[in-house]
Amino acid sequence: MELENKIIEVLKTIYDPEIPVDIFELGLIYEVKIDGEKNVVIEMTLTSPNCPVAESLPKEVEDKVASLPEVTTAKVEIVFDPPWDKSMMSEEAQLELGFL
Repeated sequence: MELENKIIEVLKTIYDPEIPVDIFELGLIYEVKIDGEKNVVIEMTLTSPNCPVAESLPKEVEDKVASLPEVTTAKVEIVFDPPWDKSMMSEEAQLELGFL
């Protein structure tokens, strides 16, 4: 659980370039899986399939998570099911963006 929290802290430092909110609060992270060897698989989505950072954002997530000393490997799986929508954002993100 501690490692998962560290990973989430790292994810909160990564921002969608079009929205001034981190990818975790935006609800783009669907799942963080950690196996016994501390290999991490992050299931995430993008705000849209033609997101301008479709290539660079997953790479940034992999690199930043892999840089944690406790993590053996980090892999991002991009999924579009379920599709992302505003309701997946945290209340904090919705407030910040004026949706509440």
